This record gives sequence, C-alpha cells and structure tokens, in this order.
Amino acid sequence: MQESLQELFDKRIHQFISNTREQKSLYPKAERKLASLSKRSAEIVKVKAAGNIIEKIENGNYETVHYMAHFQYLIKQKDALYLEEETEMRLAKLYKGEVISDQEIAPVQTGDGHQELSIPTEELEERSSFQYDRLKAVQYAERWWNSYNPAYKKFENNCTNYISQCLRAGGAPMRGYPNRGSGWWMQNHNYSYSWAMAHSLRLYLGNSKSGLRAREVSSPDQLLLGDVICYDFEGDGRFNHNTMVTGKDAYGMPLVNANTYNSRMRYWAYEDSSAYTPNIKYKFFSILD
Repeated sequence: MQESLQELFDKRIHQFISNTREQKSLYPKAERKLASLSKRSAEIVKVKAAGNIIEKIENGNYETVHYMAHFQYLIKQKDALYLEEETEMRLAKLYKGEVISDQEIAPVQTGDGHQELSIPTEELEERSSFQYDRLKAVQYAERWWNSYNPAYKKFENNCTNYISQCLRAGGAPMRGYPNRGSGWWMQNHNYSYSWAMAHSLRLYLGNSKSGLRAREVSSPDQLLLGDVICYDFEGDGRFNHNTMVTGKDAYGMPLVNANTYNSRMRYWAYEDSSAYTPNIKYKFFSILD
C-alpha cells in the first residue's frame, strides 16, 4: 500500500512540471494550478509531496485509506523564487495493493445563518485606536497555517477562527462580550459569530467603527501584509472563506495563508482550488490602526 501511494505521488509531481495535455488530464489539480501560474508568468521548478495516513480500513482484498497529502511547490516568477505549501485530506481505495481511486475530501462548509450583525448605537462612535502589528500577525499565520493553537477552540471549519487568531496576535482588540451577535471576541470558551463565521467576519470588517476596523479597497494589489481577503466561492452573497496576506509575488500581488484549505503563500485568487467557481466574488479589507 505504501509503495502504491508513493507511486501515485511520484506521478503527480511529474504532472506539475510537465506540459503535455495527456499527463495534465490525469490530475485536475495540476491542470488548474499550471493554468493559474501561466496567467501570472510563473512556473513550478520543483515539487515535493508526502502523505501521512490518518486511517486505514481493510475489507478482504480492498483497502480504504484516509490520508493527508502535503505539497510543496518552488515557484519561479521573473527572477524571484518562493515556496508555496498546501495540504489536502484525501481518500484512496486500493484493490490488492493497487490504487483504483483517489480523491480529495472537500472541507465541510458549516452554516453561518446570521445575516446581519447587531451593532449597538454606542459602538458606532469612533473610539481610541490601536497599533496593528502586521509582522506579528504574519508570524502567527506562518506558525499555525498547518496546525492548531491549543490555546483556542478548534472548529471543523477553522478558516475564520484562524484568521481571527492572526488578527488578535497583531494586537487587534476584542469587544462585545458576551453578546455573540455584537463585536468580535473569544472568551470563556464562547465566541462572537464574527470570530468564527466567515460571512459574519466579512460583515464585521465592513461595518465596525471601533476596536478592530478595516477599510475595503477595490483591488488586491492595494492590500498590505496582515490584511484580509474574504471569499464567496459560489457568488451567492454568502462568504464562506477568509485568508490573510502573508507575502507578495514578483508583480506585487498578494500571497495568502489559510486554514481548512490549509495553505501558505498561495496566490490570492484561489483559481487552483477545488472550491473555485467562475462565479467567485472577493472582498479586500485593509486593517486600520
């Protein structure tokens, strides 16, 4: 089994650095990523892939294996090189030790049924500012992109909880406790909707006038390190993912870190993601001091 999975990884690595249509068609992820890189005049010069088995179920000659795949891409763009990383939960089925199917297990999209945030009148007034430490926010994003800080509650869909932790590490002040529909906070094993729900954080960043505040900008190149991008994959008005800007590519466009779709230094547009649709919409928020 281990040899069969390793052979599968070796084939994938070859596809990422190959330009033949036949090979790309074997693995849609490689095709999406190569197409995205081509638009940016970038290329993958080296790939590493490794798997960590989470669970194995045997049934006669058949085996079902849940495993975590970790990809590392060394990307060249102009004269610059940077390392992009991502992980995927995958499900492989084998017959007599040979892989007969292998697919990504898409992260669970938990519901966020809170259409609007309740912002009391007194919170609409300007209050004392804080100094947002972008470096600390990015350092936190780098430290925890592929794991979970035990000091915080973990969610099955952890993307917004992770971004909130990054913002908090940068010095963003909490407010609103104990009203879950107000402010932005996590305390005593409880949390505001805006702390952990993707759509609620998007609403909060677009409306908050005190504490943690943000300014919406019109294009991603206006963002700085430590800023936030919100994603509506289906384009239906419900935002379901958030990332933090942790770097810039050779053209000054954001590279981002995220949880749930665990990734670091990934190109902001997510065109290579299995969650991407042609209807995707974005919101770009620059954190205000």
